[in-house]
Amino acid sequence: MAQKVTVALEDDLDGGLADETVLFGFAAHSMRSTCAQNARAFRQQLAPYIDHARKPGRSLARPAARTAAGRQRSGEVRGWAKAHGIAVSARGRIPASVQEQYLAAVKAG
Repeated sequence: MAQKVTVALEDDLDGGLADETVLFGFAAHSMRSTCAQNARAFRQQLAPYIDHARKPGRSLARPAARTAAGRQRSGEVRGWAKAHGIAVSARGRIPASVQEQYLAAVKAG
């Protein structure tokens, strides 16, 4: 025995036969609407907003502030580097290679 299943899409607005599905999102909700004619109208209505909208990206949040422990460790690394003849600037990021050397020396010794 065979079974045949037919799925008929119905338009969300007018209840007519649907021939297209449009996926869209608004306010963190994903939605779906159908029917080519209504999809065209939908796109035309949204066009001015889409043309001027920004795509979501990384947050513009400020980076976390440095902690006292982080500042102290940086001072220790700089002091160790200076004592071992390694040139490190007094400010800014300490190169990863210098930090690795410092950690290896601390573990060894």
